[in-house]
Amino acid sequence: MSNNTFVYVTYIRTTPEELWEALTDAEFNRQFFLCSYQESEWKVGSSWKLIFPDGSIADSGEILEIDPPRRLVIKWRNEWMPEIKEDGYTRCTFAIEQDGDLMKLAVTHEADGPHRLIGNVAKGWPLVLASLKSLLETGKGFERPPSKG
Repeated sequence: MSNNTFVYVTYIRTTPEELWEALTDAEFNRQFFLCSYQESEWKVGSSWKLIFPDGSIADSGEILEIDPPRRLVIKWRNEWMPEIKEDGYTRCTFAIEQDGDLMKLAVTHEADGPHRLIGNVAKGWPLVLASLKSLLETGKGFERPPSKG
């Protein structure tokens, strides 16, 4: 990780279609995204929002690229932390490749220059993506972050 790029790669025993649905369906999102969910029409140029369980907007942006079930690129800006929101937009790319009976999911979250959101996503994506993997492989995602004690 640098101060402008975070990359996370995981392998999930699932199908490309099921992984795509998990990434783009609001009800599926709630099961692994720590009760948050994404809202979009999932077309190039459509708005995109990540919504907290209480209905407030965590992040917003726009769909830049979409190629189901292989690639999704979102223009992404934090909405709930003013000091990070002022840094502007980042890009988040989800790339899915089949590797035998596994799906390789690479998530790249990047900015054009130094951006405070990258440090935050470096803490958040590993937990969210572990929850996604758990959901798809066992039927149960994480309800909340594990306690640190």
